[in-house]
Amino acid sequence: MMKLRWWRVDASEVAAVTAMGVWEAVLAGGGRRFIKRKDSDAGETGRALEELRSSLYNEMHSSEGAKRQQQRFCGPSVALTFNFAVAVGIIVANKMVMGSVGFKFPIALSLIHYAVALVLMAILKALSLLPVAPPSKSTPFSSLFALGAVMSLSTGLANVSLKHNSVGFYQMAKIAVTPTIVAAEFMLFQKKVSFQKVITLATVSFGVAVATVTDLEFNFFGACVALAWIVPSAVNKILWSNLQQTGNWTALALMWKTTPVTIFFLLALMPLLDPPGLLLFDWNFRNTCAIIISALFGFLLQWSGALALGATSALSHVVLGQFKTIVIMLSGYLIFSSDPGVTSICGAVVALGGMSFYTCLGLKESAAPTSKKPPSRSNSFLGKPGVIGDGGSLDYEDSV
Repeated sequence: MMKLRWWRVDASEVAAVTAMGVWEAVLAGGGRRFIKRKDSDAGETGRALEELRSSLYNEMHSSEGAKRQQQRFCGPSVALTFNFAVAVGIIVANKMVMGSVGFKFPIALSLIHYAVALVLMAILKALSLLPVAPPSKSTPFSSLFALGAVMSLSTGLANVSLKHNSVGFYQMAKIAVTPTIVAAEFMLFQKKVSFQKVITLATVSFGVAVATVTDLEFNFFGACVALAWIVPSAVNKILWSNLQQTGNWTALALMWKTTPVTIFFLLALMPLLDPPGLLLFDWNFRNTCAIIISALFGFLLQWSGALALGATSALSHVVLGQFKTIVIMLSGYLIFSSDPGVTSICGAVVALGGMSFYTCLGLKESAAPTSKKPPSRSNSFLGKPGVIGDGGSLDYEDSV
């Protein structure tokens, strides 16, 4: 019995050794290859994850990626709708500031708007949420400086013009921006507008003039300010478009670079165009809150206007501004039973018809096949752009 027991033990040991030998044989063959294949798959997965992480980092931390993200999520329809909604809000906010609050300092109000915008963008930059700007060598500093200076003139003179002129005269000055843009684009970039668009823009301008210009009261100083505002307003839109559409600038990145220049020029304009007494204003809690709300709307208006200029054209944005004027007038007639008169209503209908036809022309041009041209490498405002857009501005009544 003892021999049989030892035999059984030896047999089990032999079986274990045999099993280990078989397992080693398996590992030496296909098993080891299987493990190596698993290791290889794990390595490929790791490399894929690393490439995905690198791609996401580039999308968030490079000017090219930020531009692609802006184009992907903020097309023309989204940008124009955003700008339209914010413009209506700032009209209400600024009327409250200028009216019920009694803040009679238009340049100072524009300065506060841009200062709040700069603070908000500084917060975004501290949180690494501000889009990256292109390398400094890709855009001459003179282009950024010119845009900041022209924007301060466009914004400040618009508010001063509205303060010293009637709404009708102010609207006439806004209508004059359209032919100024056409002339400026032709002189700077040799860009021509089709005959159909010229007729359509003339129809829109005529309809807006009939609908909104009910009085032309002005004084000499107000008329000079209005005339001086027309050219900076047009050039402001053209420069915003050129810098965004010929380079990898996003709206917020360009605002971050140009806002300090705008603030500098507004500080220089404030003692020249604002009345004295800013420090004597009643800065109580209610008035301060109203001004801050207006400034927040101002930041959103500037941002939405910059997005619109990056997605459309200067002329399209001018037509949008005229559309907002007509919609506000017709809303008062339909909702609040105001009576603008038959002549104004007919002018509004003519303007809306012209705007609809202009939109159809724009859609046809977008759908038409065009020959591909190499993109311009120069981001100077004297470089030839692909499409001209427009920028936002902090108007009392509307975006410019």
